Amino acid sequence: MSIRLAIVGLGKIARDQHLGAIAATDGIELTAVASRHAGLDGVASFHDISELLASNVAVDAVSLCTPPQGRFEQAKAALDAGKHVMLEKPPGATISEVHALEASARKKGLTLFSTWHSREAAAVEPARKLLATRTIRSVRVEWKEDVRHWHPGQAWIWEPGGLGVFDPGINALSIVTRIMPESFHLVGSDLFFPENRAAPIAANLSFETAGGLPLSAEFDWRQTGPQTWDIRIETDEGPMVLTHGGSRLSVDGEERIVEEDREYRNLYAHFVRLVTEGRSDADFSPLVHVADAFMLGRRHTVETFED
Repeated sequence: MSIRLAIVGLGKIARDQHLGAIAATDGIELTAVASRHAGLDGVASFHDISELLASNVAVDAVSLCTPPQGRFEQAKAALDAGKHVMLEKPPGATISEVHALEASARKKGLTLFSTWHSREAAAVEPARKLLATRTIRSVRVEWKEDVRHWHPGQAWIWEPGGLGVFDPGINALSIVTRIMPESFHLVGSDLFFPENRAAPIAANLSFETAGGLPLSAEFDWRQTGPQTWDIRIETDEGPMVLTHGGSRLSVDGEERIVEEDREYRNLYAHFVRLVTEGRSDADFSPLVHVADAFMLGRRHTVETFED
């Protein structure tokens, strides 16, 4: 029997990624949506999660595609109603709330899946396996894109808890935390805030691994033209480069992997396995690094941003 799923938040990411991935995944079917401003033909539609959970529509699991602010209340309501929960990234607005959700899911015997879609890019696992056999010297991340293209009119992303440029930047951090064979921690952070916004538009971060190797990350939302989503790793055995958000890999100057986007299909297939096996997958380490960036961040004011 397929998992009966409800999507909460039928916005851009749900329409661009989630709906198609659900339709292409065996073992799960979309039975309801809850969204303040949208509905879906042929599927039971509700204004919010409270209305959905109070209805007689049978739902086994909920996929939360809403902004991180307010996500805790929605996830808690779903868990309290006995539903498995899948969290779009970032999993929440604070570290403490996501740990509370993890504890609640564990206590109730429900699945909690904190998704990191960039980890499902084609080159990520091959890069992780290869790095385990090499001696790393340095890591440099460049994650630069045009916010007006990817987040048009999304005012919430500039508010406290919306993460600003860390909304895409956390994708890079999710990859690096997956592929690195040792842990790393933040040692320096410069954050660049438009004078009229509460979240940064750019960030420069410096990390060190547990063994003292340098790792740098540069995030910027002001790039127009070609977009940059690159991770460059220098090793004693030669360079490795992940590009296009982790979907392409070159090793020692030779292109190894070029694959299409299957990230969200992989996420939903994994969610089906987790629910079927009675397990959770709740790694919050990318969000921890973002929180550290704000804690150690030196604030710089830059020009006004208007969408």
